[in-house]
Amino acid sequence: MKSIRRLASHLIDVRRAPKLFLLILCATPLCLAQSNVPTSVPGGDGWVVLPVDEYRALRRTAFPAELDPSPPPVEATLTRIDYELKVEGEIATGEARLTVDVIKNGWVSVAIPDGLMVREARLDGQPVTLVARPTEKGPGGADLLLSKPGRAVLTLKIVAPITTVAGTEILRLPISNSAVSRAAIQLSRQDVDVRVTGGLLLDHSDSAAGSRWVANGQGNDSLTFGWRRRIDDQRVNQTLRMRGSLSQLVALGEDSTQVNAEIQIEVLQGLAQDVRIQLPEQFTVNQVSGAMVTDWEARPRELIVTFIEPIQQTTRFTVNGEVRLPRTGKLDVPLLRLSAVERETGGVAVEVLGAGEIKERQASGLDEAEAAELGQLIASRQSPSLIAFRLQPSAGTGTSPRSLSVNVARYTPQAVLTANIEEANYNALVTADGKVLVQTRFAVRNNQRNFLKLNLPANAVLWSASVAGRPVRPGRAPDGSLLLPLEKMPSGEDAAAFVVEVSYFDHAPQWADRGRMQLAFVSVDLPISKSHLLLHHSPLFRLTTPAGISSGFRIAPYEAPGSEALRGITNSSTPSSSGQPPEAVSEFTQKLMSQPKRGAKPIRNLPLRVVFPHFGPSIFMISELTSENQTPVVDLDFQRGKRGVK
Repeated sequence: MKSIRRLASHLIDVRRAPKLFLLILCATPLCLAQSNVPTSVPGGDGWVVLPVDEYRALRRTAFPAELDPSPPPVEATLTRIDYELKVEGEIATGEARLTVDVIKNGWVSVAIPDGLMVREARLDGQPVTLVARPTEKGPGGADLLLSKPGRAVLTLKIVAPITTVAGTEILRLPISNSAVSRAAIQLSRQDVDVRVTGGLLLDHSDSAAGSRWVANGQGNDSLTFGWRRRIDDQRVNQTLRMRGSLSQLVALGEDSTQVNAEIQIEVLQGLAQDVRIQLPEQFTVNQVSGAMVTDWEARPRELIVTFIEPIQQTTRFTVNGEVRLPRTGKLDVPLLRLSAVERETGGVAVEVLGAGEIKERQASGLDEAEAAELGQLIASRQSPSLIAFRLQPSAGTGTSPRSLSVNVARYTPQAVLTANIEEANYNALVTADGKVLVQTRFAVRNNQRNFLKLNLPANAVLWSASVAGRPVRPGRAPDGSLLLPLEKMPSGEDAAAFVVEVSYFDHAPQWADRGRMQLAFVSVDLPISKSHLLLHHSPLFRLTTPAGISSGFRIAPYEAPGSEALRGITNSSTPSSSGQPPEAVSEFTQKLMSQPKRGAKPIRNLPLRVVFPHFGPSIFMISELTSENQTPVVDLDFQRGKRGVK
C-alpha cells in the first residue's frame, strides 16, 4: 500500500489530471479488496473498472435529462375575419375584424390579407402600427407584430373599390388564410338582385335605408358580391291567357275503366303557376307526371296541378286515373276538360278491353277522326275495337257541350283448341345386345293443325306409322323431320281424340354386367299433358333408377291409359285392330293392286301397321307436362342378376 501511494504521489498531479486521479482512486480500493479476499471465493461484491466516458454514458441513460418542449407547429394564426361594409357610390367603406390567436411566447408576426386598403388599425381598442412587408416585385402587404400569447382582435378601417361590368356592380374582397370568413354589405337601394361568388349567401333584409346582404366565404377563395338593378317582369302582373291540347285514351275494362290523358299547355300572356282540370264524377286520379310538375291535388270534380316554377311558354304532363262503369250496355264515356283556357283542342279514343265491341256511339262536340292523327298516345294503340274522335275547338270554360256515349256488347270467351296431345304411351323393348324397339302412341285433339312434326332419335329407323288406325307414309320436312297428316274436327264441336302411332327401331350400346343406359324417345311439336312408359328388358338384368339424377319419368304402379282413344286400341294382329273394317281395307287394297302401271316398279314399300311384341319383365314409369319439341329421356341403371328376373 505504501508503494502504491508513493507511486501515485510522484506520477500524478491531481489538479492537472483529474480524470486519471479519479480512475486511480476507483482502482485502489479494488486492488485492496482483491488482496484481502481469498482466491478460493468464486464470487461476491466487488469493483468494476470503467472508463470515464462509459460511466457518464451509463449515468445519462439511468438518469435522462428533461427535454425542452417542442415548439408549436405555428406561431400565430388568423382564426376569423368579419367584414362590415357600406357601399357609397364607387367605393365601399367599413371595417374588418381579424381574430388572431398567438401560440408562441415572444414576438410573432401575423400577415394581413393582401389587397386591403387600411386607413386605421386598432388592437383590442388601442391604436397599433402595422409593419410593411416588402417583396421582390415591390411593396407587399402588411404584418402585425404581437408579443403576448392568447387571443386578440384587430380592427381595421378599410376602403374597397367598386367596379362595374355590363351594368353589374362588383365588390371583390381579398383572399385570406382564415378558416372562417364572413361579410355583410349595406346597399342604399332595395330593388337589386345580388349574386355571390366564392361563398354562400345566407341572409337578406330590407329596410328604409336600403338592403343588407350577408354571405360566408370559403377562406381560400375570393369572396365577390355582384349586384344589379332588378328588372321587373311585366308578365307577372299581366292577365293569364293560355291555350291547351288534351288527348285522352279511355279503355273500357271488365272491372274498371282506365283513363290516360296527355295535356299540353301553351301560355300566351302572363305566367301559369298551376293548371286546373275538370274531372268526371267518381273519377280517381292515380298519377300526374311531368318534367315541370311539383305537386297535384285532386278535389271533387277538379284536379289542380302545380308547377316547379311559373310557366312562361309551354309544358306537357300526363294524367292517369280510373272510374267504375257498367260492364255492358250504354255507357257515358268519362271526359276530362281544361279550365280557364281560351282554346281547347285534342282528341279522345275509346277501346274495349277483352271480348267485346262497340255497337253504337253518340257524340256531341266531337268529330270522328283517324287514330293516327291524334298524337302518339292514341296512334300507338292497335286495338280492333278502337274508335277515335277529334275535339271541336271551343273555349275551355267547361260550359260548351261535349259528351260521348257508347253501347258496349261483350261475349263469353270460348276455349279455342288448336292441337294438343292429352296422353302419350311408350312401349319399349330393349335387349342385352343393344337392340331397341319403341312403339309410341299419341292421343291427339286437333281442329286447326294440318301436320304433326316429329323427330326420331339420331340412329333410329322408322318401322311404321298410322293416324286414326290407318297406316300412312310420313312426309319429309326441309329440316329432315317427319310430317304426319292430322285429322281435323269441325269448329264449334268438341274435338274428339284420335291416335297417332309411330314405331321405330333403334340401337344402343351392348350391356355389360352393370352400367347405365339412356333411352331417348321421339320429340313432337305439340305439348304432351301426360306420358306412360312400359319398358321390357332382358330377364337376366335388373333395372333401377339412378340416384341423384332427376328425370321426367318416375317409376309407378302400372295403370291403364286414361284416354278413351288409347283404351280402345288392342294389341291384336288382326286388321280389325286398326279401327277400320276389314272390307274397306280389302277393297282399297284390291283396287290399288288391280290398276298397276305396266313396267312400273314400286319405289317404296306400302305403309303397314306392325303389332308390338310384349315380352319379358318390365317396369312402368309416368311423366307429366312435356313441352313441345322436347325429347323425352330416361336414365336407368342395369345390373346382371344371379338368377335372372321374372
